[in-house]
Order: sequence, then structure tokens, then C-alpha cells
Amino acid sequence: MGIREKVKKILIVDDDIDLLEQNKLLLENKGFNVLTCESGEEAWMLYQNENPDAVVADLIMEHHDSGFVLCHKIKKTEHGKVIPVFILTSATYDTGFKFSASTFEERDWINCDAILNKPVSVEEIIKKLEKYFSI
Repeated sequence: MGIREKVKKILIVDDDIDLLEQNKLLLENKGFNVLTCESGEEAWMLYQNENPDAVVADLIMEHHDSGFVLCHKIKKTEHGKVIPVFILTSATYDTGFKFSASTFEERDWINCDAILNKPVSVEEIIKKLEKYFSI
């Protein structure tokens, strides 16, 4: 079974509307159903109502830690199914600090399955989804 059969609905969260729309169109062209929103709070409500198969969230939105808070809520609640959650960030370029989720401890502390540094290609997102769903 291919990745598109396993992952039908992806929630993308980003306060950069241009990037949000670009990623939505690119993922839809790859056959995914894409939901979008511009804040962590809106994403949490949409997540609970729509039960997506994966979430890709910006780190810094309405607050500096909005992406972390959203990931924590998704990963630490009993609502819905266990899904992959990826954080997008440009914080490395702004701060010089490289975020990582390459070890179990980092993924557990950050509450996400991967951190993707912006700019990120749709192929990279799909590659992370394929890796997650092949485990």
C-alpha cells in the first residue's frame, strides 16, 4: 500500500499565508487532502474535529512556542489516533540554534516526529511521511 493510501488528510499550520497556500497546492497535486489554518489554537480545534492522518506545523506562530504547544497537545492526549507530527521552522536561521528530533529523547521532549528546517520541499515532507508509515 502506498503512502497516499495510508495518509489521506494532512493538516498544515503556518501563519505565513503564502507558504501555507503553496504547500497546500503542492500536496494536493500529489493526491493528498489538505486542511490548513494559520494558528496553533485554530489547528487544535481543527485537529479535534477533522482527525487528520498527519500534521505539519510551523514552530513560531501567534506565540514563540505555538508549534511546540500544538505538538504537545496532539501527542499527549487520548483524542483520536496516533499520528505523525512534524514541525517546520526557520528558527535555525534566526537564532543559530539547530533544533533536532533525531533521537528518541528529543522526539519525546519536543513531542514531534521530525523537525524540518524552512524552506522545506513537499518531497521532503512526503519522504518523512513515508518513513513514519513504513515503521
